[in-house]
Amino acid sequence: MLVANVFAQSEALAFGKTPQEVRAEGTPAWLAPHRTFEGNRPSSTILLERLTPAALGKLVAMYEHSVFTQGAIWDIDSFDQWGVELGKALAARIIPELETGAECQLKHDSSTNTLIRRYRRSKELLHG
Repeated sequence: MLVANVFAQSEALAFGKTPQEVRAEGTPAWLAPHRTFEGNRPSSTILLERLTPAALGKLVAMYEHSVFTQGAIWDIDSFDQWGVELGKALAARIIPELETGAECQLKHDSSTNTLIRRYRRSKELLHG
């Protein structure tokens, strides 16, 4: 069932659903715009027999190349942007909060604080 849903998502992105198809299903007019999908959306479905370290490395390399190529086309240095620098600075503040065993006052937004707390709980469950 999971694989069928993966393949169906690829098909939906590729072909969508026209307003005519939606109306032919008897969909009420007010709902038809919400059930219409344009299609012609690019996507990639990658099937692997096994997810091995080598296969994962190849996937990472493929996506890094894709990001680099898109950045070159758009004249963006994808691996040296201010956003990357900001992310690294924020990560430097988060790392000690992930590594500490003691409960400390978290000073991030509620979403980040929740992620840190959840990570700590899962780490405690795994490692006692």
